[in-house]
Amino acid sequence: MNLNEEVELLKRVPILSKIEPAKLKLLAFTSERVNYAEGQELCHQGDPGDAMYVILGGVADVLIDSEAGQIRVAEMKKNDFLGEIAILCDVPRTATIKAREPLSTLKISKDTFYRLVAEVPQMAIEVMRELAHRVVDTNKKLQEATAKQAA
Repeated sequence: MNLNEEVELLKRVPILSKIEPAKLKLLAFTSERVNYAEGQELCHQGDPGDAMYVILGGVADVLIDSEAGQIRVAEMKKNDFLGEIAILCDVPRTATIKAREPLSTLKISKDTFYRLVAEVPQMAIEVMRELAHRVVDTNKKLQEATAKQAA
């Protein structure tokens, strides 16, 4: 895939859609394209977080460790991003991400992510929106689980 094709892919990612093409080209050039096989981990819960990922193709599971083993709490697919919590909060990875099928990602370093957010405030808004949606979804799942336990 050439640089212009990568820029076209990145334009379709909601958090990157407001970035001008020249900056997307720089992002594609400075970020690492990483592919994962089915069952391979992108990151493991508790590991240090030094980058975020944009999924360019494929599906991954978001897994949380529990006393009963790993629990699948979400799925990530094309145009989704992950790993931002570890770099925004400077905390270890909050979940394990495992490829459910062959997965293609763009790995964006912490420095590059911060530079983009500083240069493109709309990107920060899109990240906040997505994080808010995730909190709403998590709260809904927690309410459903609590209702099942009470029944």
